[in-house]
Amino acid sequence: MKHRILLLAFLVAAPLFAQESRDAAFLAARDGFRNGDAAKLERAAAALGGGHELAPYVEYFQLRLRLEQADAATVRAFLERYDRSYVAEKLRGDWLRLFAKKQQWSEVEAAHEGLLSPEQETVCLNLQARLARKDAVAIDEALPLWQSLLEPPEACIPVLEALIWEKKVLADDVWGRIRRQFEANRTAWAKSTMHYLPESQTPDLKQVDAAIDHAMAYLVKLPGNWAANRAGREVAALAVQRVATNDPRVAAEQLEKIQGKLQEPEKQWAWSQIGLNAAKRHIPDAVAWYAKAGKAPLSDDGFQWKVRAALRAQEWGVVHNTIEAMPARLAALPEWTYWLGRAHKAGGRTTDAEALFRRIAGQPNFYGNLADEELGRPLAPPPRAAPLTKDEQAAALNNAGLKRALTLFRLDLRTEAVKEWNWTLRGMEDRELLAAAELAKRHLIYDRAINTADKTKNEHDYSLRYLAPFDDHVRPAARNQSLDDAWVYGLMRQESRFITNAKSTVGASGLMQLMPATAKWVAKKIGLKDFNQGRVNDTETNVLLGTSYMRMVLENLDNHPVLASAAYNAGPGRARKWRADTPLEGAIYAETIPFNETRDYVKKVMSNSVYYSALFNGRPDSLKARLGVVGARVADGPKDADLP
Repeated sequence: MKHRILLLAFLVAAPLFAQESRDAAFLAARDGFRNGDAAKLERAAAALGGGHELAPYVEYFQLRLRLEQADAATVRAFLERYDRSYVAEKLRGDWLRLFAKKQQWSEVEAAHEGLLSPEQETVCLNLQARLARKDAVAIDEALPLWQSLLEPPEACIPVLEALIWEKKVLADDVWGRIRRQFEANRTAWAKSTMHYLPESQTPDLKQVDAAIDHAMAYLVKLPGNWAANRAGREVAALAVQRVATNDPRVAAEQLEKIQGKLQEPEKQWAWSQIGLNAAKRHIPDAVAWYAKAGKAPLSDDGFQWKVRAALRAQEWGVVHNTIEAMPARLAALPEWTYWLGRAHKAGGRTTDAEALFRRIAGQPNFYGNLADEELGRPLAPPPRAAPLTKDEQAAALNNAGLKRALTLFRLDLRTEAVKEWNWTLRGMEDRELLAAAELAKRHLIYDRAINTADKTKNEHDYSLRYLAPFDDHVRPAARNQSLDDAWVYGLMRQESRFITNAKSTVGASGLMQLMPATAKWVAKKIGLKDFNQGRVNDTETNVLLGTSYMRMVLENLDNHPVLASAAYNAGPGRARKWRADTPLEGAIYAETIPFNETRDYVKKVMSNSVYYSALFNGRPDSLKARLGVVGARVADGPKDADLP
């Protein structure tokens, strides 16, 4: 019997030991590749052998390390063997770059044709190849890059320069690009763009540096002949823009003094920049300053902040006219479709408003939710898809790409795992996506389960889209803090997608993404004994600290979940500062948050909360009711100095 027990233990342990050994071989192969150590890579590849889920990666490592010496037949064989896989796409892109380095342009085009999801760099290399053979269509296809690539990859610079040599881009276009780069705070790139100007319009770079680094001083002591030529006037307008980024009011004062010497396009652009920066600071004069810009061409940011300024001022005519003037691709976004509908409704054009609401109704997002409510439709998850069959589940389990991703997750190579997983989802139908999402859930990879279920078009499972794991920790903690559990889950879903060891680039940790200082402060406030930073990723501790902080900011901010959500992401002081002098509709408060990340965050948290509430309570919920009205800014209201 003793021998039988030992034999059984050996039989159980042997496969696990073999797996760990081969996993170690893969990690060694990866390390050899990353360090350019071909000998280590080859030893590890031999130890790994065939049949391992990640064997294609090791083959890729081997081939990539000697790609310059590899013959075309070997590369093509790899691409055919792993056709449409992530590693094949990576190798094809590498091959294309090698051809470009050798200026073998016909091979570049052939490789690009096989790419399934070209990156910006490879798109530009392909355009270079087409331009090399005088493809007249290529230059026209390159033209939009002049507008969009304000900080271009190196491969795109020759393409942009070709637009200059072919006279597809003239001096006005160059100045327009410089202005957009200044607006995007890409001043070093703007200085590079100035080299494309005609000699007669090229500014003195010392004056440009002064306008960038000491804008106010530059405007106070403008060169004596500054307005005599376009270069001088443009640099003065650029200096106004720089001042406006710090203080729009001061910039407006300076522009009033010099605008008589500016030509109309220069003056209007400068006013548009003052309006833009004032709108971001919620300065009431923003709408009037935008009006002084007349018909100045606006960037996407310029258009959007003009609408936001008008929303806060309740200038529905300006909202309407600005959205109507937007580029079609921008105006079609859910937020601007919704607000144009609201502008129509404010003007009594109910039929036109409802037509716009119907365009986005049903979309599972903040503005789709609001449009549904405008049309009187209840907010609830759609009917759940039929249960997955055994065959559908087996297909997901046996999918080679998903197996590779799961193995990468097991090895804690999350970045590579997410790329492999997302690549494998390409082209999947709804049932395949639901099976993949269920597979991720079974492996406790909650973020992939959610993101995968989010992609379905017609058949849905909102219990996967809005997973609610860690119920034994979250529900009691929410109850103890008298918090709505739907809001808590809505915030957690946005913070970490339920990755327990998630860590942000700024150091926030765990399910509820707590900053070290915040975690320490809350632990002290609630009297948590023996707390140290090592406990922040512990699920129970993280949820306790996070929900405690949610309650504190909620109580500090009028018990308003929109304000508290903004505070959780950007800090209570900012959330309070962003209120208006008069009560503000919750949706307008959310839309006019100056920080892009926080604005998106608050919208998603509030929309998430509606779906969690409907799932938890079995009945529709109202986003409008949750958003409510944000109270006016009160000078002597409660202070948040004690909150981190």
